[in-house]
Amino acid sequence: MELPVVVGVDGSEASLRAAEWAADEAVLHALPLRVVYASLWERYEGAGIADDVGKPPEEALAEDVVDAAARRARQRQPDLKVTTDVLPEEAEYALVREGRNAALVVVGARGRGGLTTFLLGSVSLSVAGHADCPVVVLRGSHDNQARTAVRGRVVVGVGEGHEAAAVVRFAAEEARLRGVPLEAVRAWRCPAHETTDLPLPAGEPARVHEQRAADVVEAALAAVPPEVRVHCRTAEGHARRVLEAASGNADLLVVGSRRRHGEGGLQLGRVAHAVLHQSACAVAVVRHA
Repeated sequence: MELPVVVGVDGSEASLRAAEWAADEAVLHALPLRVVYASLWERYEGAGIADDVGKPPEEALAEDVVDAAARRARQRQPDLKVTTDVLPEEAEYALVREGRNAALVVVGARGRGGLTTFLLGSVSLSVAGHADCPVVVLRGSHDNQARTAVRGRVVVGVGEGHEAAAVVRFAAEEARLRGVPLEAVRAWRCPAHETTDLPLPAGEPARVHEQRAADVVEAALAAVPPEVRVHCRTAEGHARRVLEAASGNADLLVVGSRRRHGEGGLQLGRVAHAVLHQSACAVAVVRHA
């Protein structure tokens, strides 16, 4: 069965921009697009409704919201297969369930009216932390324009061991489909007090940690297809700050999020959580075991 790209919309301009971005992504992967609006209420609630919906907030129905998003997607990609659905439940639960039968879930970072911070935490972060499939949270480009390929680079934060493989594979495929380079980044830090059996020359501990980081990147990139141009980089500092800085020159930042079986609550790590708030570009969160 052909799994779709799913985009969650709420009638805000940011969510319609997410629908455009998701349409581009669906075409890149030759997949259909599914537009979903989830709400416990039939009518659209909130004052931040986009002009595309064509009605004042008190008159707009859920069908108007998904229809407006579908129109934007079809205008962006006229040959794309688009379906819509209205789900009578909370958005975060609906989109997490949608992710069980999706290739990718796309959501906007900003929501309706003046509740930007609240909605980022309650919907986008929740979906990114719990969905089974990769989730893209559309950040950056706050001029309300869909920007799929502006800077021409996909950046991936490289984790440890076998768990990094799924994250790097996703990022490499995104770079391949776009025809852009993949920049693999690994942050490293030298502990304040090195404990070794023998004293090391000045500066040697830092070189050891830097080399370890480089070795991790090299191992993670072993399975990247040869047609993907790869730039490797290690940087000293906190991972979240290194990746936030790298996002300024990227169209998509890819990070991993470890699945913790049997644990409730938000399952994003500190790095993924931080870059979702601070990245200058769209962020893809890829969960791994």
